[in-house]
Amino acid sequence: MAEGRADHVQGQRVSKPAETIKGRADFHARHQAQAREQAEQWLVQREYLQGRWFDWVASQLYQLSPPEYAAMVRRELQALTQ
Repeated sequence: MAEGRADHVQGQRVSKPAETIKGRADFHARHQAQAREQAEQWLVQREYLQGRWFDWVASQLYQLSPPEYAAMVRRELQALTQ
C-alpha cells in the first residue's frame, strides 16, 4: 500500500498504514480508542442478539475497512471477552 493513501473507517477518512513498523504503530495509536469503543458497542448487542451475535459480529467485521482496523476491533473484542 502506498503511504498517504486514504480510506474510510466508520465514515471518517484515515490514512492507510505504511508497510513499515512506524506506519503500523502510528495507525494503531491513532485508531486504538476508536477500535475499543467499537468493540464495546458491539458487546452491548450480545445480550440482545444472543445466539445470533457471533454471526452478526463476523458480518460487521467483514464490512470494516481498512482490514488493519477490522483486525484491531477483532483483537479488542477478544480482549474484552476474556
